[in-house]
Amino acid sequence: MISFFIRRLTGALAVLLLMSVIVFGLIGLMPGDPVDLLVSADPNISSAEAERLRARYGLDQPLYQRYFAWLGSALQGDFGFSRLYGRPVLTIIQGAIANSFYLLVPAFVLALIIALPLGVLAARKANKPLDHGISLVSFAGISVPPFWLALMLILVFSVNQQWLPAGGVETIGASDLPRWLDRAYHLILPTICLTLLSVGGYIRFIRGAMLEVLSEDHLRVARAKGLAERRVIWRHALPNAAPTIITIVALNFGALFSGALITETMFAYPGLGQTIYGAIEGNDYNLALIGLLLATAMVLIANLLADVLYAAVDPRISFEAA
Repeated sequence: MISFFIRRLTGALAVLLLMSVIVFGLIGLMPGDPVDLLVSADPNISSAEAERLRARYGLDQPLYQRYFAWLGSALQGDFGFSRLYGRPVLTIIQGAIANSFYLLVPAFVLALIIALPLGVLAARKANKPLDHGISLVSFAGISVPPFWLALMLILVFSVNQQWLPAGGVETIGASDLPRWLDRAYHLILPTICLTLLSVGGYIRFIRGAMLEVLSEDHLRVARAKGLAERRVIWRHALPNAAPTIITIVALNFGALFSGALITETMFAYPGLGQTIYGAIEGNDYNLALIGLLLATAMVLIANLLADVLYAAVDPRISFEAA
């Protein structure tokens, strides 16, 4: 098992290093640099002063030298300063990750709680009216545009009924609620939005995995022996479908950290997705670079966890073989 972790971790670090080269190169090839932005914002900066600033920050060096200089600093825990926020990148990223965590984990858990029984039920009643009804709901969840769903939730629950806040992290100024409860109050609408957007896809994945397993011979034998259908489904079919479900769900969870951009933007929620988007839009190179690499790392970590769980739930797969 230790050698399995070492192999997977080494592969993940190699992918992350390769991604750092690609992302750094793409950002470095973008037109302009931070000094150009300073000059455009302040016409009093002379050409000589601009060149001095470029030399000071190493912007006059070739791209590969700047990359190795950045990599050396990053390995020592120095990720630079954010041009937009005027603070160390690490402090901004830490806050964005925490906000994304508070939003994505409840939405992810809720989506699974809803999707698991519905996906199993749809597979059990395949090609029957109940399956068609569940499929229709799941396709609607997959097809609905995120910005439209967010707008409808805001319009109904914030503007018309005024039950829930339309966005933000917490109430600015005085609030009657404790701070943690006030933050949870602000998370209700974006959590509902993300849950509704995710649940349809999970239902389809679970239904497909279960359909494949339900057609296997050993389940026919179990039914022939007189086992109750509920026992056949939950004790025999679902564990066999678990590896496929775990792989898909784990990869989706990793992608959620950078993919919830529209939901975070619509609800003015400062998570990782919105932070990366704002950094790219504002030419904040240091923040964009770390944000994109962190999003990549989340997917790699989710992939690693999926491999571990895959081997743990399926006895036919050993850590050595994986």
